[in-house]
Amino acid sequence: MGLPLRKPEELFTYAYYVTWPDDERWELIDGVPYDMTPAPNRYHQYINVKIIYALEHFLKEKKCQVYAAPFDVRFPEANQCDDEILTVVQPDISVICDRSKLDEKGCKGAPDLIIEILSPATSKKDRIIKFHTYERFGVKEYWLVSPEDKSVEVFILGENGKYGRPEFYTEEKILPCHTLEGLNINLAEIFVEESA
Repeated sequence: MGLPLRKPEELFTYAYYVTWPDDERWELIDGVPYDMTPAPNRYHQYINVKIIYALEHFLKEKKCQVYAAPFDVRFPEANQCDDEILTVVQPDISVICDRSKLDEKGCKGAPDLIIEILSPATSKKDRIIKFHTYERFGVKEYWLVSPEDKSVEVFILGENGKYGRPEFYTEEKILPCHTLEGLNINLAEIFVEESA
């Protein structure tokens, strides 16, 4: 179907976003729409499931909850109501520890941990546009998972509100989660490919 007509200078808001067809996946960043097609490939989804399983197992009987895309994360500016929000993203994986941010629509406010699994179609957006968006709205920890390189870059939000230099982990390493104390992920188990 595509996007509704609007004036060139007009930004899209969450009010527009919720009217778009359910069979189309979009994100809004500062009022600009981003199409989320094509769908991720099989290995991307395989890694996604492995990470979610590790997180879900660790979080059992803990206050934090893990969610997989499609799951709307709304980033309001100041006291914006939902209809006025200009930034709505669907991270591959979100972990939210403050349950007051959760509602029937998804999450309103910054998750504690966001994980994006890179693909050729989304890599630039994840590394640049989403990086700055997550930093600006205060996501404490941001992982960029590269299926191609079998590696993970971890960004931690500093006291200055900025991400520092990334920590870099390859498939033979154990990845410690800073936000979820005690969680250590064996990347060899995440990146192992199933035999055909």
